[in-house]
Amino acid sequence: MPDYTIHVNGEQKTITADADTPLLWAIREQLGLTGTKYGCGKGYCGACTVHFDGRALKSCVLPVSGATNAEITTVEGLAQKELHPVQKAWISTDTPQCGYCQPGQIMAATALLAGNPNPSEKEIQNAMAGNICRCGTYPRILKAIKLAIQNMNP
Repeated sequence: MPDYTIHVNGEQKTITADADTPLLWAIREQLGLTGTKYGCGKGYCGACTVHFDGRALKSCVLPVSGATNAEITTVEGLAQKELHPVQKAWISTDTPQCGYCQPGQIMAATALLAGNPNPSEKEIQNAMAGNICRCGTYPRILKAIKLAIQNMNP
């Protein structure tokens, strides 16, 4: 199997994998970053969402061979010296129920706010549409995103 060098959470990492191995499995199995979750394996649910050059991307459908020239950020990489404002808002609003989809939800929300710091409710709904929550915490997710917007734009 070939080696691939990828840039994850600000660090260069070497992955040994088949070219078509999903980035999700490289992140979880080889790098031990288990915040990125496996949901459907087809890019429908969003549990595996990471940032790919700042854009929200489903890591279960991207082969590791396609990630060598990009900056990848996982939910573990959001917090620098302290939690990201979206992470703080998630905690503040007690958003998660089971929590399984929440890393993907947080990654989608942070990508949205990085590109649009003051989105409308419709823009939030559109950006979050690719992330499914089986527990139905959508009202709390929306509330957390609105709180993050408020905290990021005083």
